[in-house]
Amino acid sequence: MATCYRHPNRETGVSCSNCGNPICPDCMTPTPVGMRCPDCARQKTRTATLQSMAVEPFATYVLVAINVLIYFAASTNAKTYEQLVLWGPFIDQGEYWRLITSGFLHTETWHIILNGLALFWLGRMIEPALGHARFLAIYFTSLLCGSLGVMILSPDTPTLGASGAVYGLLGAAIVMARNRNIDLIQSGLVPILVLNLGLTILLSGQLSLGGHVGGLIGGLIATFAVEELARRRRDSLIPGIVACAVIGIAAAAASVMLAGPPV
Repeated sequence: MATCYRHPNRETGVSCSNCGNPICPDCMTPTPVGMRCPDCARQKTRTATLQSMAVEPFATYVLVAINVLIYFAASTNAKTYEQLVLWGPFIDQGEYWRLITSGFLHTETWHIILNGLALFWLGRMIEPALGHARFLAIYFTSLLCGSLGVMILSPDTPTLGASGAVYGLLGAAIVMARNRNIDLIQSGLVPILVLNLGLTILLSGQLSLGGHVGGLIGGLIATFAVEELARRRRDSLIPGIVACAVIGIAAAAASVMLAGPPV
């Protein structure tokens, strides 16, 4: 295994996204385009203003706001729920937008609070390192993969909630932490995942197992692709977004194929 170019006694699997030098956790500087070594991070001072703007997790705030607004809209208008909820027969009839809109729909107060807090916590953790575009790409890829999980396990059950996308962000955090040699147990990421998956299985009648597992798998795969491209290519923004788009489109196409007529 490679060793840090500034600390030769430390092994690491992470490289600077700009120059490619191997770097240990102490030498990692998070940027919107991946981890940078101290030397390359100092070279970016001329764009410090733009970089500092990119670090603020605005996309996370916008996603939380959209979820809250749709929650109030659905609470006051039952037709909003009927038009947005995910249900296989509607997808089979051509209402494909439900694969995405259901991920913003909540009808219970506890549901929107839990998902909103989880999205806020995870978004503030990983969006600054990914940048807005790649963060959103992973979010929507996870959402679509969560919808696919629903179509696989329970296509005839109305399903809603941002949980699939949130599980995808948890998977993203795990991949990113692993790539940066952060202990997954001590960080709390794996215990949180195990606890939540356990609750999902225990409460499978109330929580969507397919949505949660599908979103998690989508987040893991999408983030692995994004991180790998960032490691291999200097200009990895567009390829990373394209990789997420391919995964998301494939998940949506599979969902349409699996959606069946009313039983």
